[in-house]
Amino acid sequence: MQINFGGAFTVKKPIDEVYSFLTDANRFCPLLPDFKSMQKEDDKHFVVTVRVGVSHIRGDAKLRMELLKAESPSRAVYQGKGDVLGGTATLTAGFDLEQADSGTKVNWKGESQIVGRMASLAGGLLEPLAKKNVEKLIQGLQNALA
Repeated sequence: MQINFGGAFTVKKPIDEVYSFLTDANRFCPLLPDFKSMQKEDDKHFVVTVRVGVSHIRGDAKLRMELLKAESPSRAVYQGKGDVLGGTATLTAGFDLEQADSGTKVNWKGESQIVGRMASLAGGLLEPLAKKNVEKLIQGLQNALA
């Protein structure tokens, strides 16, 4: 099952501050919905653990993440892969920043693919839940950058 998402928002912070926030896993990861922990390996690699669940299927997902592209101050792209309740998940998430009159415009997009038991058992419930969690993350980012 593949899920695509994207959008844009504007914050009043300067582009350098927004870029710095988005490329710092220590500041960014705790905003993930159902965040449990994060283990940083170096400036570009970390493992994040989040609680996942759809209906009665619940557990933790450990995702090995990499800051794949860091083009200061305009672009940050993350790529990750991990185990999710009897299956695997891969994801990419990118942020393109541009100077705006009132601060910084953040264009974001991502893609997630889940295969295995969770995808087959959760069926049509997975995509609405994923989109809801992405909305929570983006709202958290906007609040943190306000």
